[in-house]
Amino acid sequence: MTDPAFLDAGDLRLAYRLAPGSGPALLFLPGYASDMSGTKALALEQWAQAQGREYCRFDYAGCGESEGAFEDQTLERWRDDVLAMIDRVVTGPVILVGSSMGGWLMLLAAALRPDRVAGLVGIAAAPDFTDWGFTQEQKLEMLSKGRLEEPSDYSDQPTVTTRAFWTSGEANRVMIGPIAFDGPVVLLQGQRDPDVPWERALGLAERLRSAEVQTWLVKDGDHRLSRERDIALLIRAVEEVTARCSSSNPSP
Repeated sequence: MTDPAFLDAGDLRLAYRLAPGSGPALLFLPGYASDMSGTKALALEQWAQAQGREYCRFDYAGCGESEGAFEDQTLERWRDDVLAMIDRVVTGPVILVGSSMGGWLMLLAAALRPDRVAGLVGIAAAPDFTDWGFTQEQKLEMLSKGRLEEPSDYSDQPTVTTRAFWTSGEANRVMIGPIAFDGPVVLLQGQRDPDVPWERALGLAERLRSAEVQTWLVKDGDHRLSRERDIALLIRAVEEVTARCSSSNPSP
């Protein structure tokens, strides 16, 4: 794997890998405590390169190869990292592909860059999980101790959630009214996802203002949706959104 490029984000540098190509560009947004080297990010990059499609994957501050300490970060900081990639790395219209927490960040970024974000693909999108993803006891522990440490099903390291991140999440909830996005959207959701109840995908679809929203349920799908057949479905979803973005914005 080639060394990443780095974007100067003021106080630190963000690592990213950009494959040039035609638009609309694809920007992959990882989940919480994840990075750009995951199965879905790499598989989508391989597909995009074969198609000659511009594609970017990157690490949020404090994650992967980017600078910074993980526990210093907040949802707002990571939202701003996404905006930096949109503003300074990818070109033209962009389709955001958000996995889990990345699905929350894609909604925040789309609201702030309506002239740039043309389409959305959510993979087990988890907007507002600081509200519904923790018990009352866990929330009280975060508030009183400043951090919550839990065993992880996806790593040998525990998952840490800080009070600063939780507070930032609560201040940036989006599932409180209509979501003003009018472009094409596909939401992929496993019905055996232990982290994001599949009904939440239906709730998100209902709140999105766009009439071009599809929800694809995978009955035996888990949270990661990283099996070979899940990856094939993800690529189909990206193809669907890309085609609809291209048809609505034909090249001159």
